Amino acid sequence: MEGVLSVFPSKTYQLHTTRSWDFIGLSEPVKREIEKESDVIIGILDTGIWPESESFSDEGFGPPPKKWKGICQTDGNFTCNNKVIGARYYKGHGENVTSARDIDGHGTHTASTAAGRRVKGVSFFGIAQGYARGAVPSARIAVYKVCHENRCFDSSILAGFDDAIADGVDILSVSLGGISTANYSSDPLAIGSFQAMLRGILTSQSAGNYGPYAGSISSVAPWLFSVAASSIDRQIVTEAIVGDKVFQGRSINTFGSTKSVPLILSANASTSCDSATAEICLPKCLDRKLVKGKIIFCEAPNDGYGALLSGAQGQIMQSKGENDDSPIFPLPSTIVDMAKGDTIKSYIRGTKNPQAKILKSVAIRDRTAPVVASFSSRGPNPISSNILKPDITAPGVGIIAAYSPVASLTDFEQDKRSAKYAILSGTSMSCPHVSGAAAYVKAFHPDWSPAAIKSALMTTAFPINPRKNVDVEFAYGAGQINPVKAVNPGLVYDANKDDYIQFLCNEGYTAEEIKLISGANIQCRKTNGTAGDMNYPSIQLLVHKNMTFSRKFSRSVTNVGTPISTYKAAMKQLTGLQITVSPSILPFKSVNEKHSFVVTITGKVLSDVNVISTSLVWSDGVHSVRSPIVVYTNSA
Repeated sequence: MEGVLSVFPSKTYQLHTTRSWDFIGLSEPVKREIEKESDVIIGILDTGIWPESESFSDEGFGPPPKKWKGICQTDGNFTCNNKVIGARYYKGHGENVTSARDIDGHGTHTASTAAGRRVKGVSFFGIAQGYARGAVPSARIAVYKVCHENRCFDSSILAGFDDAIADGVDILSVSLGGISTANYSSDPLAIGSFQAMLRGILTSQSAGNYGPYAGSISSVAPWLFSVAASSIDRQIVTEAIVGDKVFQGRSINTFGSTKSVPLILSANASTSCDSATAEICLPKCLDRKLVKGKIIFCEAPNDGYGALLSGAQGQIMQSKGENDDSPIFPLPSTIVDMAKGDTIKSYIRGTKNPQAKILKSVAIRDRTAPVVASFSSRGPNPISSNILKPDITAPGVGIIAAYSPVASLTDFEQDKRSAKYAILSGTSMSCPHVSGAAAYVKAFHPDWSPAAIKSALMTTAFPINPRKNVDVEFAYGAGQINPVKAVNPGLVYDANKDDYIQFLCNEGYTAEEIKLISGANIQCRKTNGTAGDMNYPSIQLLVHKNMTFSRKFSRSVTNVGTPISTYKAAMKQLTGLQITVSPSILPFKSVNEKHSFVVTITGKVLSDVNVISTSLVWSDGVHSVRSPIVVYTNSA
């Protein structure tokens, strides 16, 4: 049928679950284009929104921009205003969805992170007190409820993309994705975002929460803006006092301090499971008679349901992996690292009447930030080896933002807490930071293409310390977003439909497959280029170990800075490789003038190396336009 790009079996996708804006330099006093910002519309594909939140007040707002063509589905006592100007909902596979209202909390959180109003006196049960705001408080929000109860059907996702494009949004924020990657022609997010790109709409997507495993990233198309999650300089910690010693752990404990009560090993609190199973504190394993009123020590992190059902007053958990996030639990809890856990176990075993108490969480300064979270999905790109993913990282750990007051904080019926603002972590939280940053740049440059905005944010990103992130660019891409600097990047790597079509041709996609993505009848033209010649703001090359290679990458840059300027190339050379740029000097005489260059990488990667990286920097003495260069092997 006309208007149908493709048909494929429907799958289910998952949600990728503000000090942060100050941390990345977008403080309140920064220069803003308020009138143009008010014309920017951010579309949120998520679980809906709680429109009554203070973050979405329309006080002082004028009517929606004239370009807006959307609607507000008012079913379920839902109302829009001049801030939340549109809302739609989708039933997926016959789901009982009756309103765009958010009952999960996720969509409200992401929407307010991107474009929420400034709200004073915000905290999460007294934790992380201050004010909350989005990147672009004057921007408008349009909501597309494509997810319900942590399920997002691709039929709803594609319908949301179609409606958002027709409604006239400028930026799309998509904090959801699949567990694994798919060919672009059968990936609804790749297809929907390609159609958005054709209409000048940039789509940012969360990278996924399946790290730190190599190749776990699920947002991989070059026209998508793929976002990793990293820490900010505020950390939420929870202390446990065990005997007379204090152990700092990770969690968000809103319940206040417990009393000092007996402390018991989970292995000693079971009569129905073997000790190895009991150590995990599964609900079926814990004996309520042995656990009730005590704090239980579990030898692995868990959701707290077992301890809750058993009547425990709290739980201390030992993590054998990274302990870099603070989850919410349905009872007082904290997670300690291996060394602290072993010390606590020794105390329990060597003490006649071991005692412990768990304190309420507090916020402390984290001077190691930014560090990419262990849960953030990693590259390399499992679909296109010449495209570096993720593209960028943004704050995604311990983010406070608006929440649905009817949503559960832990998904357990026994947990009756309600919150208007909540602290969440995930690439779902980092994605709207990039969406908001893109909207901020869009307000200054309404005529810039999606690729130009993406390039500006990537090439001006804060460099990340590789010593703190062993997966280097596969963890953080170009670095951490720097929205203020992105307004004036100097040069941009621009791209349009034809560039992406040629990329797909070079990737080996057939005319039929490309039509499924683009909707157009395409005949791939033969060129000497490769997929690596896609005009991307980064360069990535897959090679074999101990084999000499030589590879050329063509790029072009557009001057969006000083009309008369000269840029010179610089980079740090890598051991065993020679990287050249020709020409190495680019003289510009006007704005929007383009220059092309070729990067040649020659050499051999030795057997003990999996990935090496450097950056190409074009500088005119004022602007520094930085692009990562990553060379890796199949062992990465």
